[in-house]
Amino acid sequence: MATGAAKQDIRVLFFAQFREQLGCDQLALASTDVTDIASIKHTLAKRGDMWQQVFTNSSLLVAVNQQMVQDNIVIKPGDEIAFFPPVTGG
Repeated sequence: MATGAAKQDIRVLFFAQFREQLGCDQLALASTDVTDIASIKHTLAKRGDMWQQVFTNSSLLVAVNQQMVQDNIVIKPGDEIAFFPPVTGG
């Protein structure tokens, strides 16, 4: 599992409890393997049970280049994708 990101790769970051659940804080995906957020979620969910649990959660929050986005946003080489658990408050 790569932890750095080359210019043509997509950098994927994990925050809060996702970091602990998945056992890593970031990885790089080849930009040729994914086209949008939905395809990134699908690709990551195939990595195992815990990954599937995280990336099939409909409340998952995602940002591209520090802007909150929906699953249909198109990903470009060099983008930074960040996944966050749902925010709760009281």
